[in-house]
Amino acid sequence: MTTFRARIASGVRVGGIRRALLCGAALSGLAALPTAAFAQDASAEAETVENDQVIVVQARRQNETLQEVPVTVTAIGGETLQKYNIDQVADITSRVPTLNVQVGGSGSGGQLSLRGVGSSNISAAFDSAVAFDYDGVIVSTMRMVQAGFFDVEQIDVLRGPQSLFFGKSATAGVLSLRSANPTSDWQIGMRGSYEFEEKGYLLNGYISGPLTDTLGIRIAAQFNDIDEFQLAQTGSPAVNQKRGLTDFIGRVTLDWNPVDRFRANLKVQYTRNENDGALGTGEVSCGANGIADTIFLLGGAVNLPAGYNCNTTDQRYYFTDTAGPLASGVPTPSKAAGRNGVPFGETEIWFGRLQFELDLSDTLSLTSVTGLLNMKSVDFESYSYGGFIPGPNGTRLPGGAGSSDPINNLEQYTQELRLASDFDGAFNFMLGAFYEDRTITFDTSQQGVNISFLGPDPATGFTYDWDKTHLTKTEALSFFGSAMIDLTDKLELSGGIRWTDEQKVQTISVPYVHTFLQGPAFVRPGFFSGPIEFADDNFSPEVTLKYQANEDFNVFASFKTGFKSGGIDNSALPSNSLSAAAASGDFSSLIFKSEEAIGGEVGFKSQWANRDITLNATAYQYVFKDLQVQNFNAQTVQFITSNAGELTTKGVDLEAKWRTPVDGLSFSSNLSYLDAKYTDDFLQPGGQGGVINLRGRRGSQAPEWSGNIAADWAIPLSDSLELFLSGNAAYNDGYITDETTLNDLEQPSFWLLDANVSIGHPDGNWKLSLIAQNLTDKIFVITSGGRPFLSPTGDDLFLTQNRGRQVFAEISFRF
Repeated sequence: MTTFRARIASGVRVGGIRRALLCGAALSGLAALPTAAFAQDASAEAETVENDQVIVVQARRQNETLQEVPVTVTAIGGETLQKYNIDQVADITSRVPTLNVQVGGSGSGGQLSLRGVGSSNISAAFDSAVAFDYDGVIVSTMRMVQAGFFDVEQIDVLRGPQSLFFGKSATAGVLSLRSANPTSDWQIGMRGSYEFEEKGYLLNGYISGPLTDTLGIRIAAQFNDIDEFQLAQTGSPAVNQKRGLTDFIGRVTLDWNPVDRFRANLKVQYTRNENDGALGTGEVSCGANGIADTIFLLGGAVNLPAGYNCNTTDQRYYFTDTAGPLASGVPTPSKAAGRNGVPFGETEIWFGRLQFELDLSDTLSLTSVTGLLNMKSVDFESYSYGGFIPGPNGTRLPGGAGSSDPINNLEQYTQELRLASDFDGAFNFMLGAFYEDRTITFDTSQQGVNISFLGPDPATGFTYDWDKTHLTKTEALSFFGSAMIDLTDKLELSGGIRWTDEQKVQTISVPYVHTFLQGPAFVRPGFFSGPIEFADDNFSPEVTLKYQANEDFNVFASFKTGFKSGGIDNSALPSNSLSAAAASGDFSSLIFKSEEAIGGEVGFKSQWANRDITLNATAYQYVFKDLQVQNFNAQTVQFITSNAGELTTKGVDLEAKWRTPVDGLSFSSNLSYLDAKYTDDFLQPGGQGGVINLRGRRGSQAPEWSGNIAADWAIPLSDSLELFLSGNAAYNDGYITDETTLNDLEQPSFWLLDANVSIGHPDGNWKLSLIAQNLTDKIFVITSGGRPFLSPTGDDLFLTQNRGRQVFAEISFRF
């Protein structure tokens, strides 16, 4: 096995153990002070590796080649990301079959699913089933997905349960992103582009190099401003007839390498996102009846015309500001106060990661990864997704109902220590401990009833139904151990086990309820739940057998398990589930169970014809018990949190690459077959008072066939000029977009096409590019759900969709 010295991160809990971990990290940092650390030229090294057809991944928390690690991984290099102007997580789905990304919403802010398994974007209470590993830190908010990325060294997508090495969730897989590090010589890079469809521009750049012989620095920043992210339908009663967004990301990396035995790497990143509303590229479908159903409020006492057309593919969206009777008062403090019902969104994220690697001896190394994350996010939106009030002379006045003003705050601290061996003999090991301390504050003013159509609160003047705060504290501790044993010079047995203990405590407070709603159906103003507790622990074992037939061919078989802790629902409203729980004093109905996965896979990795041809394949089957799901009941206007009894996924992943005899021309492709079905009882409300069992139904976001084929051709025109042509075609044969009924909306099959034409210096000193994403402007549905405030006979659906075609003109320099 070719192994590049074990170095990277993952992630420990309570009392003396917690203090020991914190002190261990601090003492290790002090040990570094006399001798410190400087980075090797990581980006240049990665480029050399890729040109030699050797890609380094960290799927087992150590550097190994992609072709030798017995894990199913899709690796996307920074050069590919730049070729296609990919700076959003959602944009990589065309390169990774069965990966589905949804961005937007007021809860977690996004959703990742892989091989048909994911977690809701509605609730921030859920951890993602596809763990998001950002520079070695498992990030517990999908709003990092919203923010985008840049200056990336590599993205790795690991399929299947990865609990042993990544621990925190990861029942379905891991999306791992590694940003670029300082270079050994001074470099400056700049890139600017203009996008013609959404009328946006992007500027980014970096400066990187050695401050001293042992200390390197890299400073990078990106600003993206989009003027027409969404355009309004004719007649939309909104101040903003087009919605835009801006993103700023700034990052500083310090790499200190004073002696061979020690290296420290610090990354600090600031992200700010501003937008004109939380709906994103969301459309409303008029359903089978073909009409825009009214906004049905107060039991039918108020019926507002929906206003939107029934065209879901024209990329014109219905915006409505909040209706006048509902807009004037917001419980304070609130950024929505004084905005007159006009939607907006703001997110600020500070992220820090300190990693050090210390050689305790010639055969033992200690790695520490400390992660800090602080997020403050607020948005304001009308979640009726339609509505207007008829005005004089046929005009439309804003009629948005169901407005929400959520404040999502997150403070997360993680610490991981890892001890790894590098013996010359047949046996090597890794021992690790992980600790997480996390606090989520979800404070939201909501209009679930919209009672202020009858009048504002006579006591306060507020027009909101209630104000509610969920405060959730999580403390997680895990230990893991793994071993690799060379049974022969070709046969390797590896495996290990992780023990995880996770404890959560939530309190719910409702400081305000509209006077007209006060009564037995709602909790009283000033309600406080007291602590609602959840605790669970788990052992997650894993075993892999790999046979290295020769340097270019290996086969492997793995048994894997996964675990994602349960918790307490943070979407319960002061009516319905919460009021019933408060009356009885039993809050168990708000608790959802932990999710577990068990199964395995077999595969091979091979290279042929002097490594010009690569062919890899994996077959797998996994059973997910108590899959965590959350859906929305449009009639009761209530989120429903539950556990699906059992989801079974099985399939095959194929990957092929060909470096052709034609100089500079190469092809790559992926193909996935997926069969994902609910194989045990999964009871869901049917919307008309009944209950439907989804047992036997296919899972959502689970295409049976998906894949892509890409071609890259670098054509030398002279010693100082090169023409580059590239294209990517991705196919998806369709999937179910929800998990509520037996006839949920299905997205038909579709193709996506990307293309790039560039001319510039062969060494990348300068380049002019014309880049197109989604060249045919294909619009498809990612998820669907009932539109809130439907009448008993209404069938309109709210659809989250992809972005349309994007065409960039770009210029870049590097010197």
